[in-house]
Formats: sequence, structure tokens, C-alpha cells
Amino acid sequence: MLTGSMLLVVFVAAILILLVSIIRFHLNPFLALLITSIITAFLVGMPIGKISSTLSSGFGGTLAGIGIVIGLGIIFGQILSEAGATTSIAEGLLERTGVRNAALAVTAAGFLISIPVYMDAAFVIMMPIVKYVADVTKRDLKVFVCALGVGTIVGHALVIPTPGPLTVASNMNAPVAAFILYSILAGGVAIVMGGWLYGKAFDTGRGKAAITADAAPVPEENPREAAQGGPSFGLSLFCLLFPILLILISNILLVSLEKGSMAAGIFTFIGDKNVALLVGVMGAYFLLRPHIAKPFSQLVVEAADSAGLIVLITGAGGAFGSIINASGIGQYLVDSMSDLSIPVVVLGFVLSAVLRLSQGSTTVALVTTSSILGPAIVGTGASPVLVGLAICAGGIGLSMPNDSGFWVLSRFSGLSVQDTLRTWTAGGTIAGFTAFIVILVLNWLHAGVGLPLL
Repeated sequence: MLTGSMLLVVFVAAILILLVSIIRFHLNPFLALLITSIITAFLVGMPIGKISSTLSSGFGGTLAGIGIVIGLGIIFGQILSEAGATTSIAEGLLERTGVRNAALAVTAAGFLISIPVYMDAAFVIMMPIVKYVADVTKRDLKVFVCALGVGTIVGHALVIPTPGPLTVASNMNAPVAAFILYSILAGGVAIVMGGWLYGKAFDTGRGKAAITADAAPVPEENPREAAQGGPSFGLSLFCLLFPILLILISNILLVSLEKGSMAAGIFTFIGDKNVALLVGVMGAYFLLRPHIAKPFSQLVVEAADSAGLIVLITGAGGAFGSIINASGIGQYLVDSMSDLSIPVVVLGFVLSAVLRLSQGSTTVALVTTSSILGPAIVGTGASPVLVGLAICAGGIGLSMPNDSGFWVLSRFSGLSVQDTLRTWTAGGTIAGFTAFIVILVLNWLHAGVGLPLL
């Protein structure tokens, strides 16, 4: 097998093959990742008998840690959406912030809702409310599109149980409770900077932005009226946050409990991400059942339809990472960057951002980068939580027209490509760098004063 600097040449070639196959030839990322994995294995001289087993172990190993949660997370989002809980959360936040800070409410709602609901779906669900808020407040639509777009992408890229950060935490072997806690901290600062403060630049007092002719239709009904009869804000927010709080509280209590005790075993079980989300799914359906018209089995089937491709892409990203690490590329890359005095936390952000910019998908960028760096950081002394969060931050910004989310936002908001770049792309990039700065501060605190849970 290859060694030395030629491994880096193969790595660059592999990334180029992956990007060209997705961008130029429009190959599905699942197939592109598998094909690139096999080509990479041949280029590094991996024994042909080991290629298929390495692919399979990488694919299965990734899904073993997160496959259940991906399925449960999508079912969870389906329940909240069908019951109208997402609308209730958005309306409740708006009422509490008032008209003056309406954009802050919108970006906070987008952030919270995109945690259990996939980003594209969260944006589509929220867009009628956003247009209504823009009408009521007489402010430029771009202010609220920026707020919503940034809020949804930050929640999507940073907070578990979204598939991307969930895979990152698994690949980095990072404690889930700490990952969630610090992702919410970094994400909160990021949406304020990129979604709210930056969005104020569009508040020119000239009213709503012109909407393009091919904008997706938006229901005519008043979202406030449409939400009447739905679950209350408190109930909706409780259902949304319950599994996250269950994980956090259980893991915090475990710090003070004696290892091996019955209480520690109980909270270890309850705080497991699979169990916590399963409890969250069943609890949400039980509490929101009066507001759900469809039978539970139908909700599960509909969620499974949308989960299939996500699972395949996630597993294929793990397979690609397995090939990269088996070839020695991952370790060589980290060693080379160490010689250049580039911290692993910075390397994670840069690699993820480059992949995000080049091929468009946040999930592919996060899964691929964490699969490469996860095994390589062992022994470096770096915090797996902070390196993982840096990878997630790298996947937030730099969205270009090769990103499907770019077109979802443009079409459903009615903004032109230029305005989408000014709001979504620029705002998301500011948010991504802001989150990374917060992570660097946490990294400094971890190294200097031993910040706990990292």
C-alpha cells in the first residue's frame, strides 16, 4: 500500500472524484460515495480482498450507532409537524418577543424546529408564518428569510438528533450530553449574529422584497387562525425539548452517581439517545394525539419514506471514511497538519467547510470529515466534543447553488438568486464562523482551566 506524501495526493484525487461525480454528473451522493470509496481503495493499493469488507464494516459501523436515532428523529419530526406543534412554537415565540424583535423569534423558532424536523421541511413549514409576520410588521421579507434560513441551517448542522451532528458525535466517540449542551450554546450565539443582527441590514423600511414569479405557492389562510385548535405553546415546546432534556439530565446525574450502582444503570439506560428519543416519540404522540388526524402507523410509514435515502447516504459516508482510515490517509493528514502546527479543531472546521462549499450537502460534509478525523484524533489530546462541533460549524455556511437547500429557500421565499446569496449564504457563513469562534473559546477554556464535560 502507498505511504508518505502520495497518500495526500490520493486523498485530494478522491475528494475531486467525489465532487465531480456529484456536481458535474449529478450522481446521487450515496452512489458517488461508494464508487469513490472503491476507486480510492484501488489507488492506495489496498488488497482487493479487503475492500468489500472494509466498505461493509464502515457502512454498518456508522449505522449501528445512529441508524435507530435517524429513524426515530424523522418520526418525531413528522408527529410534531402533523400536530401543528411547530406552528405553535413559532407563534408562541413571536408573541413573547413582540413585533420589534420578531426576527429574533423567527430565527429562534427555526433553530428549535430544525432539530427534530429536517431543515428543508422546517423551512417549508415556517415560510407561511414568515410571510405573515413580514406583512404584519411592514418590514422587508429578506429580514425574516435571513432569520429563518440561518436558524434552520444552524439547528440542522449542530444539534442532535439531526443525522449530521449525530453521526459526528458517534464518529468522534463524543459524550452526547456534552455535545448537545455546547452545540446549543454555540448555536445560540451563531443565530443571533448571522440570523438576527446581520439580518437587520435588510431592514431598509422599504417594505417587502419583490417576489419572483416562480415562487412556490403559500396558503392564503392566516397562520394564526390556522393554528387555532392546535397544541399550546407550552405543550409543543415540552414535546420538542423532552428527549433532549432527558439525555442532558441523565448524563449530568451520572457524574455524581457511583459507577455500577442500580441508579447509575437506570440513568444510563434512560439517557441513552435511542431510548430517550423513543420515549420522546411515544410521549409526543400520546400528548399530541388529539391534534393528529392521521393514524400513528401512517405517520411512521411517511417518515420511513423520507428516512431511507438519509440512512443510505450516512452509511455510505461512513464507508468512505473507513476506506480513508484503513489506507492511512486520515492519520497521515492529521500528522501533516500537526507538523504545520494546525490544531485538529481548526482542521475539522476547514475540511468540513471545503466539502460543504464544493459539493453542497451539509450532511455529506459532516459525515465524511468526521469519518476521516474520528479515529485519527485518538492520542492527540484534542476534545472529541469540540473537534466534532468544529466539523459541524464548518458545514453551516458557504451554501451555493449546488446545495438543494439553496433552491428550497429561494423558491419558497420567492427571493432572487442574488438575494438568496445575500441572505441565506452570507448569513449562514457568518453564523458558521461565529459558532467556530465560540468553539475556539471553549477549546481555550478546556485547555487552560479544564472545562468539564469535554
